[in-house]
Amino acid sequence: MDRMLRPEPVVVPDSALVPPGNQIRPPPNQFTHEVRKRQPYYYGTKAAKEPDGEFSAGTQVVLMVYDKGKMCRVVDGHGLYVLTAFDGLKKGLKKSL
Repeated sequence: MDRMLRPEPVVVPDSALVPPGNQIRPPPNQFTHEVRKRQPYYYGTKAAKEPDGEFSAGTQVVLMVYDKGKMCRVVDGHGLYVLTAFDGLKKGLKKSL
């Protein structure tokens, strides 16, 4: 019988964790917008110097909070609730997973 080779376990740093306030459960299965092109997102209430991550083009999101400014809060299909640029979103998508 062949043996299974297992990779060495690795502990990721705390910075790899999503803060509890930035997760929505269950995640949405219908979306209102799509990310036009690759763009950063932020966990906090305003954009920091360094983004916490990046959406890829085509990511489907639900617009949750928008007050006519440059930034808005969205949630993606994994339940990630973050701040990102409003002008990078394309409206009108209502697909479900």
